[in-house]
Amino acid sequence: MIKVKKRKVLLLPGDGIGPEVTKEVRKIIEWFNKNKSLDFEIDEDLAGGASYDKHGTPITDEVFYKALESEVVILGAVGGPKWDNLEFSKKPERALLKLRKELKLFANLRPAICFKQLVDASSLKPEIVSGLDIMIVRELTGGIYFGEPRGIKPIDKGERKGINTHTYTTSEIVRVAKVAFDLAKKRANKVTSCEKSNVMEAGQLWKEEVQALHDKEYKDVELNHMLADNCAMQLLRNPKQFDVIVTDNLFGDMLSDQASMLTGSLGLLPSASLGAKNKNGEMRAMYEPIHGAAPDIAGKGIANPIATILSFAMALKYSLDLDKDAEGLEKAVQSVLDDGLRTKDILTKGMKEVSTTEMGDAIISKLK
Repeated sequence: MIKVKKRKVLLLPGDGIGPEVTKEVRKIIEWFNKNKSLDFEIDEDLAGGASYDKHGTPITDEVFYKALESEVVILGAVGGPKWDNLEFSKKPERALLKLRKELKLFANLRPAICFKQLVDASSLKPEIVSGLDIMIVRELTGGIYFGEPRGIKPIDKGERKGINTHTYTTSEIVRVAKVAFDLAKKRANKVTSCEKSNVMEAGQLWKEEVQALHDKEYKDVELNHMLADNCAMQLLRNPKQFDVIVTDNLFGDMLSDQASMLTGSLGLLPSASLGAKNKNGEMRAMYEPIHGAAPDIAGKGIANPIATILSFAMALKYSLDLDKDAEGLEKAVQSVLDDGLRTKDILTKGMKEVSTTEMGDAIISKLK
């Protein structure tokens, strides 16, 4: 088999359970190198609280430049109570926000898939979530998280005022909507765009620009508009009505977390943050599980690595054009679940509990 060029993969394990789940991904990458004659060049470094503890900053310039030069960045998790009292600019989460902003990763893809083997793990009735397969596309570099002015300032009579600005431009809306429409064409050909156009001017602009793009370039895709609060309700009432949901940074943050819990566990779901493609068709991207650092279970060997492993599967598909390898890894995960192996977070009666490492090894055995 012909060797392909070396492609840099940067692992940023981060905090809490991040190092444990990232370790299992590293094993899988090494398996691909050895058994598929792929030539991933793996580097690993600090980000988040771990970086602050050593360097006094959540991400160093050196690590940031490594991310710039890598085809794929895989982040474990950042944050935890240990760093809660740091000033805002030093908090572990600033590493994540800097990477998203400076790498221009404007589209966050969060699938919410209810694995058939885990229907009973969802808090909703099986008939509501069985077969669920939603893709949420969240705008990632605009909106209230980045808008100016922002801050906390003193006002009259000893009071203070907190300010955050929610702002979007036409180009920011159009580029993320294009991602959603293009994804829908490969799925069920249906997009639901969510905003709060009834009370927010930025939401009104969002609705108008998504509709204009649809009418101009994507008339063959079904488009529906829905207020974000109604979408939150509908995700619990009838989630299978959705295919692709596209929404802004704030609402996407909330709705994707809600959708993830329909599936039974945050430990199962990956995400991809994508930038624009250059003239060679290449793009910067970062992949991460949507679960947090979970410091309460860190070091116990019980964390579920599946979300991080499936994040690497997304990297194989979206960044490396290795669709067959991505599909093989996804099937290996399904096969392990078929065998009844479960980490503690998804354990049900009659299933076999396994550790983080054992789950990773079992998935590799299915690849073989």
